[in-house]
Amino acid sequence: MKQISSSQNPFVKSLMQLQEKAKARKQSGTFLIEGMREIELAIKGKYEIETILFLPELVSETQIKKLSNNSEVIEISKEVYQKLAYRDTTEGILAVAKTKALQLSDLKLPENPLILVMEAIEKPGNIGAVLRTCDAANVDAVIIANPKTDLYNPNIVRSSVGCLFTNQIATGTTEEVIDFLLKNNINFYSATLQNSTSYHTQNYTLPTALAVGTEATGLTQLWREKATQNIIIPMQGEIDSMNVSVAAAILIFEARRQRGF
Repeated sequence: MKQISSSQNPFVKSLMQLQEKAKARKQSGTFLIEGMREIELAIKGKYEIETILFLPELVSETQIKKLSNNSEVIEISKEVYQKLAYRDTTEGILAVAKTKALQLSDLKLPENPLILVMEAIEKPGNIGAVLRTCDAANVDAVIIANPKTDLYNPNIVRSSVGCLFTNQIATGTTEEVIDFLLKNNINFYSATLQNSTSYHTQNYTLPTALAVGTEATGLTQLWREKATQNIIIPMQGEIDSMNVSVAAAILIFEARRQRGF
C-alpha cells in the first residue's frame, strides 16, 4: 500500500489546491470529501471515488476495504492529514472524487415531481442547509439557477453533511431552468414580495417547483413574470425577509403536507 508522510509531497500539495481553489477543482474535475459518512453517501450517490487517504491510527484497513472498490488507497501521516482536513473534529479519512456535470438534461424525474430551485445563492452554508432540508423532505430534484458558488466547495460538502450526494442536483441559467420547467409542464411558484399571494393557498399536489432567491435581492424579474403564481410567507415582525434555508423549508414541507408526505 502506498504511503505519504510529508505534507510537501506534490500530490498532497495538489489536494490542498482542491480544498482552496474552485479553479483547481474545475480544471481537474475532482474534489475532496472528508468523513466516513460523507464518502459512503457519495458512493451511494454514484460518485466515482479515485483515491482514499486514511490515517491508520483512526481508520482500519477493514473499514477502507468496504469503501475502496477500484479506488487507490493511500496511508497518510498525521502531518499530512492535518494539512488536508477541513473540519475541527478528526475522522481520519478523505477521498478524492470526480465531479458530475450536473446537467438539467440528466435529471430523472417522476410523473409528479416536487423540485426546489435556488437562484444565485452565494453562501455555502445556506446552500448546504437547503440541501439538508431537501433530503429530509425527499424532494425529487434541486436545481441551482445562475450558480454563484462552486457546488463542490468544501464548505458546501461540509454544511450539507453529505446531502450534496443524496439529492439529485442540476444547474443552469435562469432562462435554461425556466425553459426546462415549462417544457416539462411543471408549475413553478416564485417566493417574492411583489404581486404575491400567501404560500399556503396554492395547490402543490401537481408537478411543482418552488423557487427561492437571495435574502438581499430575492428572485430576478423573469421568475416573477413567468411564475404560475408568485407566493409569499406572511411575516408579523419588522423585517420583510428570512433566511433562505428557513423559507425553503416552510415551502417544501407545505408541499409535502399537501401531498400527504
